[in-house]
Formats: sequence, C-alpha cells, structure tokens
Amino acid sequence: MSQMLEPDLSVVDLRSCFVRKRNALLVRGRFSPLYLDYYLHLMQHGLQNAEPLDQMLKDALAALALHLCSRPQDEGCAWTIHVKEPQRANVFVTGSTRPGRVAGRVFTEDVRQEGEAMFIAQTTRPDQAPRQSMIEFFGSDMLKAVETFYTTSEQRLTRFFRLEDEEFVQISAEPDCDEQWLSELTLEQVLEIETTEHLTLLETRGYVFECGCSIERLMPIIMRLPQDDLDHIFADGVAQITCPRCGAVFRTPKESFEQWRSANS
Repeated sequence: MSQMLEPDLSVVDLRSCFVRKRNALLVRGRFSPLYLDYYLHLMQHGLQNAEPLDQMLKDALAALALHLCSRPQDEGCAWTIHVKEPQRANVFVTGSTRPGRVAGRVFTEDVRQEGEAMFIAQTTRPDQAPRQSMIEFFGSDMLKAVETFYTTSEQRLTRFFRLEDEEFVQISAEPDCDEQWLSELTLEQVLEIETTEHLTLLETRGYVFECGCSIERLMPIIMRLPQDDLDHIFADGVAQITCPRCGAVFRTPKESFEQWRSANS
C-alpha cells in the first residue's frame, strides 16, 4: 500500500469482505489509534469539542473511513452534516484513499439557525465532474444519518454497527443482496458473523487522521481576501489562519505573506 503519510501517525487497517450467499459487502475496523491522533491534533492546536459534538465528529470520521474503504481507491469525499440537536452545528469530515486519510472539525459559529437536519455529500474522482447530493434526516446520530444518505441518495441499503473498543462495522447491499437478512441483522449476529457467514477477504486499506494542511497551502485562501480584510487580519503584523478542513491554527507574519504573494503573483 503506497501512502505518503507522516511516519508517526497511527494507521487504522480496515478490512473489506464479501459476504457470500448474502451478496453484501462488509467493512470493519477499530478506530482507537485514529482517535488518539485526533485528540493529539486538538491538543497541538489548542482546540476542544464539547460533548456530544465530539462523539458525533468521531462517529462521522469512522463512517467516512468505512465508506471510503468500500469505494474506488481514487475517490475523495467530503460530508457536511448539519444538525439541530443538541445545538445547531455543522459536522464536517473529508477524506481519501490515496493517500488513506480522513480529517474533520465541528463548526458551531456562523451556522444557519433554521431548517431541518441536512446531509450534504460531495464526491470527486480524477477526470470526472464532482457529484453532490443533499438529503434531510432526523435526529443527531451520525451513523443513522449516513444510513439515510445511502438509502436516499445511493439507493442502497447499508447498516452501521458500533462494537466494543471503538470498533465499527458497515454492511452494504450489493446486487441481488438478501436485503431482508441485512435489514433484520442484529448487533449480536454481527458479533458472530465471521462464524455464521462465509466471508471472503477482498482487501485491506489503511487510514489515518491527517488533513495535510500547512500555512503554504492556506496562503492562496489569504491572497483571495479583499485588501480591507487583509489589513484587518494583519493589524498586529501577524495573521492567525484556521484550516477550514480540520481547524488547525497557523500564524504567519505579514512579511512572509508578502514574500509569498510576490513569488506567486
């Protein structure tokens, strides 16, 4: 598996298996290492997500990684999940398989204060037009939200299961799937599925919590700002820039920005 990732990041191995006779795809993995790097990221940048938004983001990261593992390797995804409970917020997650990484953050400021809970999915692949879908869902359960996205937008029955020790399982219908079996599947049955069903291992993919952002990559965003806004953020000579994808905080002197702008104008 070829990936350009930081060597000290903890890789979560996700296994995808075909459930024979049921015609379903099963993906599973334990996300403890990825969550550890997520919390280290928060500590590094002085960030903190209040409960239960923190758990909602973690669930969305796990669901996205499982989703990516079931998709073509050159596909990238970004989900914006607008929830009304426990407060109006946007849970944003994004990721890819080449390299295998996911990242995300929670927005609680400047969030729309009306309307239903929404799930907005954007999917990209090289040499293809981006795809976007938008659906409504109920509640604030991220796993249920993704299941609704699959049923409504992907038109494919999918179930998510939360196991112990931060392990998750996704089972999705393939053509000619035994959908009655899938719809009635219980957590207890999932725990025993490797002994009760015939599983064929398809592949293993690795994912980490990593955005890949840097001050150099954020410079183009700064350069697009109007001059009045530039004067404001550099009022004390140093701008503080927040990554829109993971919330990482970077600081850059005005002199460094001007040098970059001159070199890239």
